[in-house]
Amino acid sequence: MSADLLKTAQVLEHEISKVLVGQQSVVRGVVIALLAGGHVLLEGLPGLGKTLLVRTLARVVQLRYSRIQFTPDLMPADVMGTNIVADDASVARTFRFQPGPIFANLVLADEINRATPKTQSALLEAMQERTVTIASEAHQLPRPFFVLATQNPIEMEGTYPLPEAELDRFFFKLLVRYPSRQDLYEILRRTTGGLETTVERVADAARILQLQELAREVPITSYLTDYAVRLVLATHPDQQDSPELTRRFVRYGASPRAGQALILSAKIHALLNGRYNVAAGDLRTVAPPALRHRLILNFEAEANHVTEERIIRVVLDQVPEDAKK
Repeated sequence: MSADLLKTAQVLEHEISKVLVGQQSVVRGVVIALLAGGHVLLEGLPGLGKTLLVRTLARVVQLRYSRIQFTPDLMPADVMGTNIVADDASVARTFRFQPGPIFANLVLADEINRATPKTQSALLEAMQERTVTIASEAHQLPRPFFVLATQNPIEMEGTYPLPEAELDRFFFKLLVRYPSRQDLYEILRRTTGGLETTVERVADAARILQLQELAREVPITSYLTDYAVRLVLATHPDQQDSPELTRRFVRYGASPRAGQALILSAKIHALLNGRYNVAAGDLRTVAPPALRHRLILNFEAEANHVTEERIIRVVLDQVPEDAKK
């Protein structure tokens, strides 16, 4: 079955790459998060294919798809749903729950940081518990449930920073970079011609759930689990063994969810590379997307132009694989 997972994941990547030029690391990250049962935050400038990536994924996997365009006037009920009066002449008037667009397997939260914090926070329960509570009644979301949110850089006009609690619920934060000269040439060639790229469906909901369960069975040694623990702790400024850069510029380090994301994504990364056990290199590869949105820097870091990426590079350089070193 591990070979089966590998084949399906590789086909997923291949089909998405038919449409999305370049961005191989982003495509790989989305596939890993899907098979891990986590959510993804895509950040990049407008026009770089973030929404196209999500739409293509919806075409490749046979899942119920929903798109929510986040705007400043969007309200929580517009996302979650609400109780409406059911007016039936044969019975007394009753309240009936009308599900919102969040009730889908694959949800695109487009430009999520253009909505107010109140609406953003409405996703907290859905992303963590896979339920929506309306008027004290919990409604179960479909399985699998996968949120792909896009956001513009917070420096742009009309954006609100995501709450820390919501950021922590994203499995990965992936940065969509501007394409290279060669990739830009290929994008223009494909999009200005008369041919339309077609993709094949390669998995359905039952298959995705099966693959998610299988991914957790990949073995990882105790010393690599400890390595993941030490990587997470090295992002905390109050830890004695943390790098100097962490102690000086980090206000809050990564949460335990970061450790969960590290280990689970490393397992899937190993499988995608044809191995059935986790190596230290897998943990180092998945560390940036698993950690970058979970570090809260202080004002001194902003004044000195120190970024989360720099902190993560230092942590990876200074934390040894073997605790005895």
